[in-house]
Amino acid sequence: MMTNFFVNLKRFDVPASLGGICQFTEASKWARWIMEQTAELKLHEYSGVRIVYFFPESLLIPAADAAAQLGISSSESLQLGSQGVHRENVSRQGNFGAFTTMLPAAAAVSAGCSWALIGHSEQRKNLLGLFSYYDDTVLTNEVAMQRANRGIHRIINQEVLRAFESGMDVLLCMGETLEERGDGSSKEQQSRLEAVLREQVRIGLKDAAAYVPERSLAIGYEPRWAIGPGKTPPDAQYIECAAAAIRTAAEDLYGLDVQVVYGGGLKEENAREISRIPSVEGGLVALTKFTDPIGFSPEGLKEIIDAAVSV
Repeated sequence: MMTNFFVNLKRFDVPASLGGICQFTEASKWARWIMEQTAELKLHEYSGVRIVYFFPESLLIPAADAAAQLGISSSESLQLGSQGVHRENVSRQGNFGAFTTMLPAAAAVSAGCSWALIGHSEQRKNLLGLFSYYDDTVLTNEVAMQRANRGIHRIINQEVLRAFESGMDVLLCMGETLEERGDGSSKEQQSRLEAVLREQVRIGLKDAAAYVPERSLAIGYEPRWAIGPGKTPPDAQYIECAAAAIRTAAEDLYGLDVQVVYGGGLKEENAREISRIPSVEGGLVALTKFTDPIGFSPEGLKEIIDAAVSV
């Protein structure tokens, strides 16, 4: 049975009037509404199910305050997370405050977070774009791109370690691009897929074993080539192959028994099929409504959970 439901609430801190997708004029009131609806639907009372809401930074405190007032903040089944942490952290003997525009893990914990979402495909794309400002060949030259990706994996690894050091649990996302997937036979694609994921595990989880099992670690598999409007998601066999490759690499390299969730967009339509995949133990949800106006609601999340746990 699928047990982990991670929810990436993206940029719901931007009202529709300013070009975003939050249907509330005041995004902080939307964050409170999310927690109120979660409590009303009793999502925090599902047996054997864990829900983690990853809010944008500006909505973390109103969400945490609402959860406390509603009496659901102490539930082990419902937790809050940040959409990332900086690769460096605040320390008493070191840098205590010079992190303008960055979110140290200590600040995320102070805002009420117990989880961090790290290495999301949007973050990896952004980092690759930053590398391209220094060397624009990373977008056109395979060797340069591989070198840049190794640097990105190292940055993400440092973020994982900072989150663990601050007492946070981690959802680490990884997956292959269209270029990394390549063409050719399914056997050739599988071989490339396994190699790409193993490299991301090797670098991304370096030194992480020291914090597990005291801290929880989940891996979100994102087929980056299949994410976005009009894209065709991979079938169950492909997802199982990727999830199994991640679990095998984590065990071989670091002796870690990791939980893998599907990060390519869990929705009501695919929840039953994905919940049947042996190596997958949950999913990453972004939206529950895909027609205008697109959005997210706890009621839609409940429909996804009900579909997944009914298998």
